[in-house]
Amino acid sequence: MADPRSLPRRAFIQKAGVGLLGAALAPTLAIGRNPAAARPALGTGTRTSAKKIRIGVVGGGFGSSFYWHEHPDGIVQAVSDLRPDRRELLMKTYRCGKSYESLEKLILDREIDAVAVFTGAPDHVRHCTAVLKAGKHVLSAVPAGMSIAECEELIDTVKRTGLTYMMAETSYYHQSVISARKFLERGDFGEIFYTEAEYHHPGLEVLYWEKDGTRTWRYGFPPMHYPTHCTAYLVGVTGERLTEVTCLGWGDDSPILKDNTYKNPFWSETALFKTDRGHAFRVGVYWKASVRGCERGQWTGTKMSFYDPHPNGSGPAIVRTAAQQEKDDAGFARELPRLESYVQPQWWQTDLLPEPLRHVSGHDGSHTFLTHEFIDALVHERRPAIDVYEAVAYTAPGIIAHQSALRDGKQMRIPVFDAKR
Repeated sequence: MADPRSLPRRAFIQKAGVGLLGAALAPTLAIGRNPAAARPALGTGTRTSAKKIRIGVVGGGFGSSFYWHEHPDGIVQAVSDLRPDRRELLMKTYRCGKSYESLEKLILDREIDAVAVFTGAPDHVRHCTAVLKAGKHVLSAVPAGMSIAECEELIDTVKRTGLTYMMAETSYYHQSVISARKFLERGDFGEIFYTEAEYHHPGLEVLYWEKDGTRTWRYGFPPMHYPTHCTAYLVGVTGERLTEVTCLGWGDDSPILKDNTYKNPFWSETALFKTDRGHAFRVGVYWKASVRGCERGQWTGTKMSFYDPHPNGSGPAIVRTAAQQEKDDAGFARELPRLESYVQPQWWQTDLLPEPLRHVSGHDGSHTFLTHEFIDALVHERRPAIDVYEAVAYTAPGIIAHQSALRDGKQMRIPVFDAKR
């Protein structure tokens, strides 16, 4: 059901038209709309169960970079990819002797409890709903969907089946984001009234073609249709919902922007969001620019601000209010907050994870956390941290932001999808 502060979902779709359709971490903390039961108790990474989750893995690209076979409560039952070479890679990675030629065949396997879907973004909702309708839990790569209608379809399917959906957003488990949640729980920030997040990936065009020259799904993909690496920095910390946006895009005369499936004219998009608490959130997704690659954020609070490392060399750092003053170069008095270097803890080394998963993994140590969160949620029959409502709260704002950019920065409302809790 839509949040009463936003437009009703179906009314929003009808109104918008066809265009919009297309320290230590404290896991007991219930941030925003997630109930306390949605997160494991502190230190439960050491807890194991007699119940084993039998996983099917689909997609031998990104899907080969997780650790289902290392989790004490997980078993890789079968794997699948359309390409034989990727099926072989999955079988080798997960030490699994069973493979299928397609997702459609894999989900017929009655020995599989849950499926990890790492297929192309445009196929996520189609594949995830097929998995759920086959009676299996599902984890999906980002984004959750490609349109508001797809987001609604995904939520409705989860509700009808009563099964678990989780989105594998890596930024949620970046080491700095885990720290930010801890700072928020302790009250260190005061009130976070402004947040920034950036996903810079210049040179992404190398992923636009297969070896035979055919286009991949990434060819011309709208930047703001891939917002979750950024939106997790706010929604995944404070639980706020993004309710309004204005967004501007930039493109050039590249043939890629003139002829793509998505009719997308932009390489890079910059959005300013308003949250349901009246706070500001700036997001930049840049795929062609004179920038260094990064996924980073910064949180500005009334008592403390926290800055992720910047690819230009600064940070991580903390700024705290202090009872000191200085004068600027014109002689005007101003406060002098205290600047501190921050030594980032590596949370993956702690008992937040089972011992076999306490090792380096991709995307700033997030892959082992995502592995554990999905399996542990299924074993203990609780909501995962990034359930279907959180996943859509990360994804839908980018869909609307792109529509805003196509309309020269028009201010637009974002539908909010949340269960009654």
